[in-house]
Amino acid sequence: MSLRKKYRTEEQAEVDTGPLNDILFILMFFFLIISTLANPNVIKMSNPKAKSDTKAKQSVIVSIDKDRIMYVGQQKILFDSLESELRSHINVGDSTKPAVVINADSLVAWKDIVKIMAVAKKLGATTSASVSAQ
Repeated sequence: MSLRKKYRTEEQAEVDTGPLNDILFILMFFFLIISTLANPNVIKMSNPKAKSDTKAKQSVIVSIDKDRIMYVGQQKILFDSLESELRSHINVGDSTKPAVVINADSLVAWKDIVKIMAVAKKLGATTSASVSAQ
């Protein structure tokens, strides 16, 4: 004789998905951050293509050695004729602003470099100077 009745109910086994959701959420953030770090240019853009009629920036190289001998390109010149030589090398009518690059020995006085810069600025060119020890 059985005093208790046995109720058999069909129970279905359930899997707790709470920890799985946490792991998936962390993985989603991990891949999101890594993908933005790996490819900073996320937006793909088509850059305009230049045609052959673009003008290259004009530059003239002026060099001075330790004996104050000045060169425009490969041609030796006197300091007094610097302005006329630069004018012949620089096309002022161009739409691009010409540049004068000054290469000077470290023993050259700074006033000579500044004079070259003043002449270039007078002609409407930008300047950049580099001093090298020889």
